[in-house]
Amino acid sequence: MRRVPSTQQNSKIHRDRDLRALSRLALLLFCGLVLASGFVFAAQQHFAAVAYGYKSEGLRRERERLLEEKQHLLLQKEQAFAPARLATKARELGLKPLVASQVGTQNAVSPRQVSIAPALINPSASFQR
Repeated sequence: MRRVPSTQQNSKIHRDRDLRALSRLALLLFCGLVLASGFVFAAQQHFAAVAYGYKSEGLRRERERLLEEKQHLLLQKEQAFAPARLATKARELGLKPLVASQVGTQNAVSPRQVSIAPALINPSASFQR
């Protein structure tokens, strides 16, 4: 068997590039990127929805607490302004109940004593300088 000597110069081989295969690989890469970005976007939306759910639940609990506190404060206000309680507090301060003789009537004002504003008599009087 004869062998080719090791000093033999091999000719360079030029391969033809398959542009269809390269375009298929580029399309596959693009589709993979679109799909991956869609999953990332969906995950982001999901986590944002979960966070909003926790926030709304916290706000709901805060609202219920505030409504209960409002009812409690209204009850305290009603108790504080109850006539019986006000009467006892007034007696503690030294006030006495009103007697009928202390109640007076005001005399009716005669028509001559009522002053009429110039603007009512002459509406354009207020605009004159």
